[in-house]
Amino acid sequence: MSVQNITMPQLGESVTEGTIEKWLVKPGDTVKKYDSLAEVVTDKVNAEIPSSFEGVITELLAQEGQTLPVGAVVCSIEIAGEGELPPPPAEKKSAVSTAILNAGVQKKQEAPQQVAAPAAAPKEARKDKVRYSPAVLRLAQEHDIALDQVTGTGEGGRITRKDLIKLIETGNIPTANDVAPTSSTVQPTVEPAPTAPQQQVEKAVAPVPVHPGDIEIPVTKVRRAIANNMVKSVHEAPHAWMMMEVDVTDLVSYRDSLKNEFKQKEGFNLTYFAFFVKAVAQALKEFPMLNSMWAEDKIIQKHDINISIAVATDDALFVPVIKHADEKSIKGIAKEIHELANKVRTGKLAMGDITGGTFTVNNTGAFGSVQSMGIINYPQAAILQVESIVKKPVVLPGGMFAARDIVNLCLSLDHRVLDGLVCGKFLNRVKEILENTNKSSTSVY
Repeated sequence: MSVQNITMPQLGESVTEGTIEKWLVKPGDTVKKYDSLAEVVTDKVNAEIPSSFEGVITELLAQEGQTLPVGAVVCSIEIAGEGELPPPPAEKKSAVSTAILNAGVQKKQEAPQQVAAPAAAPKEARKDKVRYSPAVLRLAQEHDIALDQVTGTGEGGRITRKDLIKLIETGNIPTANDVAPTSSTVQPTVEPAPTAPQQQVEKAVAPVPVHPGDIEIPVTKVRRAIANNMVKSVHEAPHAWMMMEVDVTDLVSYRDSLKNEFKQKEGFNLTYFAFFVKAVAQALKEFPMLNSMWAEDKIIQKHDINISIAVATDDALFVPVIKHADEKSIKGIAKEIHELANKVRTGKLAMGDITGGTFTVNNTGAFGSVQSMGIINYPQAAILQVESIVKKPVVLPGGMFAARDIVNLCLSLDHRVLDGLVCGKFLNRVKEILENTNKSSTSVY
């Protein structure tokens, strides 16, 4: 028998943590591979953690309501046999791969802490004795616990998280200083001093004075996750920005002539936004560099054009994805916008609705904005803000003035991936498509 760990899976490209909403199992329960173990809430989606193994639940290492980072151990399962597990289906790969990765990290961290086993001890007991879970290692590092001086209560003498918590609560913590050093003693690892970014974070959370009449609003899990993602994007991606004016007078006239008949026939609105998303998708095919992501040692140019769209509720922001937007008609895009917005507002977004985005288009004009700089939806390379369509006096050929419908397109870009030249060409192409959208040249079907 052996014990395997289940970790918090990656439930979206930009999701870094999840909260255990409810456990669906308890210690002693027998589970099959892919059975649901717990309900998890993130800033993007509600999901369930599947079991990567078949066996018996030995320990729940997280409490209901606890928020854990991706890759953290949430529970352990005792399984039969030591052989390699068969490869999981594609949709289960993420959780299993994370578990395998954690196992590799444990193996590297075990080496300096191995102790000689008595000659009469069985080989299997020795293996379990020195196999520490990430939760145990984390507690040992935080409280300077010498694990080779701890007697474990788990199977085969395995040290569990509960063993360390008991020592911490009683104050009877064995440390490396309790053992007289010898020439063969392995020096304990010294935790590095906080780096500059960590010190800056500590300053950022300094108490803010509260005066009479002030209202304190608790930070929700969703708002905290959004804040963390925005900070990560700004710190890791060097943002640059450009804006372009577009004359959409013909587009406005064309859409307004269709909207009533379209609504009666299709059952949902034909919005201006659908025309903008279609134009962006078409331009991305011609300038695929905008459809790229930074990957440290390389830039990954994505094949599929999946447009993320920002949908806001009263207290949160969600970014569902229109898959293969370049292959859809304006009507098809309008339908997906309608369906995804309804899922957001009714809390029915699934994990598949928010993953795979390669470029983001944000309809800031819906709130009356005329100019804004968006924060990139990391790890994408750019985000386009579509502002309000407003009437402006424009000088026409021949020197005549006329009132025209003008919209600002504001592009934020990751300067590691993109430069002004390619982004200028991309925006010019979007402008050209939109300014030539009219009844005679464009079909919504």
